[in-house]
Amino acid sequence: MTENNVPEGAGSNPPSLDVQGDGQSIGVPAAGEHENVSYNPTGGPGIHHWQRAEITQPGLDERGSVFFAAIEMTRMPIILTDPNLLDNPVVFANRAFQDLTGYTEEEVLGRNCRFLQGAHTDREAVAELRHAVEEGRAVSVELLNYKRDGTPFWNACFIAPVFDKDDKLLYFFASQLDVTRRRTSEQAFRQAQKMESIGQLTAGLAHDFNNLLQVVSGNLELALSRTDDESLRRPLENASRAAERGAKLTKQLLAFARKTRLEAKPTNLNTLITEFGDMLENSVGPQIEVQLNLRSRVPAALVDPVHLEMAVLNVLINARDAMPKGGCITIGTSKVHLNGNASAHHLPPGDYVALTISDEGEGMPPHVLERATEPFFTTKTQGKGTGLGLAMVHGFVQQSLGRLEIESHHGKGTTIRMLFPAADSQAHAPRQPSRDLAHAEPKGQAETILVVEDSNDVLELAREHLTALGYTVLTARDADEALTVFEKAEGRIDLLFTDLVMPGSMNGLALADAVRERSPATGVLLTTGYNDDLLTEGKASAGADVLGKPYRRSDLADRVRAALNGRGRERRIPEAGASRGPRHEG
Repeated sequence: MTENNVPEGAGSNPPSLDVQGDGQSIGVPAAGEHENVSYNPTGGPGIHHWQRAEITQPGLDERGSVFFAAIEMTRMPIILTDPNLLDNPVVFANRAFQDLTGYTEEEVLGRNCRFLQGAHTDREAVAELRHAVEEGRAVSVELLNYKRDGTPFWNACFIAPVFDKDDKLLYFFASQLDVTRRRTSEQAFRQAQKMESIGQLTAGLAHDFNNLLQVVSGNLELALSRTDDESLRRPLENASRAAERGAKLTKQLLAFARKTRLEAKPTNLNTLITEFGDMLENSVGPQIEVQLNLRSRVPAALVDPVHLEMAVLNVLINARDAMPKGGCITIGTSKVHLNGNASAHHLPPGDYVALTISDEGEGMPPHVLERATEPFFTTKTQGKGTGLGLAMVHGFVQQSLGRLEIESHHGKGTTIRMLFPAADSQAHAPRQPSRDLAHAEPKGQAETILVVEDSNDVLELAREHLTALGYTVLTARDADEALTVFEKAEGRIDLLFTDLVMPGSMNGLALADAVRERSPATGVLLTTGYNDDLLTEGKASAGADVLGKPYRRSDLADRVRAALNGRGRERRIPEAGASRGPRHEG
């Protein structure tokens, strides 16, 4: 060992030999050489523990000493292997090793320790261990091993050689430690960081993409309103539906990144599943047959339909992966009334709508079923799954005031059951907008609206919509210009319609604050392609409506009229000294 082998803090000279019992045994201290490779149970650098031993009493028959009792009493799993026998078999395993792996002593002795390995054990780590054994040196690795019942666990192994006084290799000592919890936590942390990065990227893309969709869908809507020629309407309507699908995709991406809020509404699950059928069949592939068992007269469920589609898609992909050779997935709906049995479902009594998805796959053993909804837990091979699918479904169902129930038996398939509150019988699903928009749209009464939008195309589209609705429109491209226009108007502005995310000295919320400070009677309507992070801050969000992009002209008309009618009824702005919301430094 040279100085270069000595870690920082271990001294400038190679470690001296550790002689014990007047030479009965001699050890070479580890001196920190195995740090940052696998977990060290000491919690610090391994300096004094041995990485090579020389002994004078090589036998294993003497078991009457306190040292043998210590080996059997420790909770650290320990084995010895004999490299002088064929295949380097295990010749000793303490009780803690049996506790860790579930194997009995008779099942362990005489076998090479590779029996702990499995399909997903890292071959490179195994090769590293094998080379160290061939070279007769110490090694520290972490391996994915498997217990007797098939449960995988991460095993932090430290293996070191034991020699006799003539330098003949006698044994390999191996300590084990289950570090599954630490590895899972590290993986979850890395995954959370990745998801946060994806979320930030997705949010930025969603804002720009929704602005583009606003221009596309808005101009298509204008074109449709100006022609009755069916030969022109058909391609325009096709393009409009494609833009709507693009908007839905953006919402799903934001939901995946947990960057959006749920918008529960009365939803007919039978209709949703039927309309979503083509996408479901395309997602599971030709080997999978999708059967529908949709009960008639099922009440509407109070649920966010966009997020429900994504939840169904997640469950179907899991079902598909559970049937690599093909099979049948059955999607069913039914009405459920919970009364005396409500507590068993951890739900309050009442009417619910059940959506069930059953497969003919491999099913889940009990230890997997217990963790099926844990974030980042997956039984799929690396790169095949994030472990977020059922976790996201579980979170969505809970947030919808429902319950996710899973029934699965190994070898007999899995049934996922989502229970959602039934909508009030007085509630109805929102109607589709009328093709003749003029009949449904509330008109302006010569009110003046200040539109603030940094995208010229979106700004011109909003101006055209609002002018056609009978409003007087003033425009600005950022908050500073908007305040200048507001001051020049001398109180003639009835409503501020502003984008949330804008360049310049302040965002839309800060602009709304500034306008309300100058004129509390001025209404505020916010719009954005992505809003959740900003809307958790600032006082302008209290009582101000938010219109998500892309929006239809009918939606704009309704929300503008509601904002104008609601002026003065917003929640009171906090007094001076309270937080003024987010403002850009500049």
